[in-house]
Amino acid sequence: MSVIALAGCSGAPGVTTTALALLLNWPLQPGRKMILAECDPDGGAVLHGLLQGTLGDRYGLRNLSVAVRTGEFSDAFWRQLIDLSGEDGTKASPRDRLLLPGITDPAQAASLSPVWKALATMFRGIDTQTDHDVLIDLGRSGAVGPSGVLAEQADLVVVVVRNTLRGLQAAQTRVSALEERIGDVGLVVIDEGAYPAGDVKRVLQVPVVATLPYAPVDARVLSDGAEQPRRFARSPLMKAARTGSTVLVQRAALRRARLAPGVEVSHAR
Repeated sequence: MSVIALAGCSGAPGVTTTALALLLNWPLQPGRKMILAECDPDGGAVLHGLLQGTLGDRYGLRNLSVAVRTGEFSDAFWRQLIDLSGEDGTKASPRDRLLLPGITDPAQAASLSPVWKALATMFRGIDTQTDHDVLIDLGRSGAVGPSGVLAEQADLVVVVVRNTLRGLQAAQTRVSALEERIGDVGLVVIDEGAYPAGDVKRVLQVPVVATLPYAPVDARVLSDGAEQPRRFARSPLMKAARTGSTVLVQRAALRRARLAPGVEVSHAR
């Protein structure tokens, strides 16, 4: 149904925390499942953040390099997924919400060019073949360079920004470059600063698709595995992620519908 890439910029906007909040609140239709792929070339954060190192480094992107060369990529991919269903404290069906952990050392990114391309191809067909939606966490720098192919092939690319002066300044160059390279970029705003959505849209010249509250206590549950506050699943952060994920699904579907069959998603301007 949708492949959506989340990108960031300098200033730690919270891409991975946003991606996790969306994953845990994604509106799954009967029979559908969700995958979050950590494709940040600077290194993933969930294994030693939300999961507190409980699984070690046995899973992740680094294990896919050999599989690409041996022609076993598809089978290896599914073996690397971790079940995050119920991580928000609610009951969930097993393997509804899955994670492909990222690399643990940025030095590993140098060998991943074939993996990025294989993932981009796989994600383009994963919807019709396996009934999975995909979120791609590209971190601060993954929308450019070799991993940028994942952004080019996504149904929708959204940039996570904070509505502070520093956040908007940091986002301007990245958003402009993505608009030039991909077209039709959206924004997820972390509401930390004083600038309303209309001002953010005017400054960056792209639409605000969703807004999440600045909620450090709740965010640390997702970013660092902190103890969940009472009724975490119904917190303002998680409620906003639920609303935002629905809007993202709708926007991705509209963009996908505008593309004729066989036409590439990426359109340089």
